[in-house]
Amino acid sequence: MREMREALTFDDVALVPRYNNVDSRVDPTMDLSSWLTKNLKVGMPLIPANMDTVIGSELAQVIVNNGGIPIFHRFTDFETQKKWITKFDGKIILSCGVGKFDEISNIIDLGPVGLCIDVAHGHSERMVDLLKRIKDTYPTLEIIAGNICTARAYHDLANAGADAIKVGIGPGAACTTRIVTGFGVPQFTAIEDCAEEAAHLRVPIIADGGIRNSSDVVKALAVGASTVMMGKIFALTRESAAEKQTKEGYVSYAPGEIGASTIGWKKETLLAKYRGQASEDFQNEYYGGIKNKTVAEGTDFWAPVTGPAQAVIDQFLGGLRGGLTMEGARDIKELQRKAEFVKVTAAYKAESNPRRT
Repeated sequence: MREMREALTFDDVALVPRYNNVDSRVDPTMDLSSWLTKNLKVGMPLIPANMDTVIGSELAQVIVNNGGIPIFHRFTDFETQKKWITKFDGKIILSCGVGKFDEISNIIDLGPVGLCIDVAHGHSERMVDLLKRIKDTYPTLEIIAGNICTARAYHDLANAGADAIKVGIGPGAACTTRIVTGFGVPQFTAIEDCAEEAAHLRVPIIADGGIRNSSDVVKALAVGASTVMMGKIFALTRESAAEKQTKEGYVSYAPGEIGASTIGWKKETLLAKYRGQASEDFQNEYYGGIKNKTVAEGTDFWAPVTGPAQAVIDQFLGGLRGGLTMEGARDIKELQRKAEFVKVTAAYKAESNPRRT
């Protein structure tokens, strides 16, 4: 067996603080804009995942209000896609699979600013051939392609005509691809490997999956991503496209002596349903069942709604601003130029978290 190299997740690394010449994290010269594709700039680097329980018109409007460009999912009918284009006057990105070219052309003819070719394993002959054909037919259309997790895959898709590339296979909260197939590269290393190619080919990286907090966003951007795509985090906002339901229960508390318990006040909790697009739940609804000789590569679950999407955006961008000041950087490009990482052990995470004892 050939020698195996080491691959890292976000928890395996930490950024080293630098000399800071930025007055504060609210310094007016601080710029959080970035490039979504080679020719599309966005006012902030956060993108809701193009999944059916995440992005819808309501959440898309919040993203637009914050200077972003929504990427809609492909699991819907043509008329719905047409309504999205009409509502946002064409300033959105639509998605497709590697299907029939005529059907893809009909989507492009609706007039989106870009198209996301969205498949589970994007480093394939079908993807490369489709990229080339679309670029030949629609040379000014911005094309996002993915998903991939290796430098070679990034190189091949960039040379085939992709204007942005989604990096991430298996790190999503509702994805079980790694458990089912054994394939995938830890997300930090996947972004880092692709970023080495991006330094030469200049096609922006969308870090897709594995984000749990603003720390992960800062690390993903610092190691080379231009934007960060988040599924579960946006799915659990009020404005997401996820199915919602209210759950009633009672809050318990323990007054007086240790061990005493009392039923407290009645409480209603708003829950949202998040699911992977390869989950059994999704395939049963969209395809009428799991395809013969295949198994689900995703899961579904209900979780409490965290609040409005704007509050989530503000929280994550606040963390990013804090990260920029720790690096002495005024924008994402400077963060990437100055970034120095150290490898850490599990004890680093324990040391970093709040603790009562």
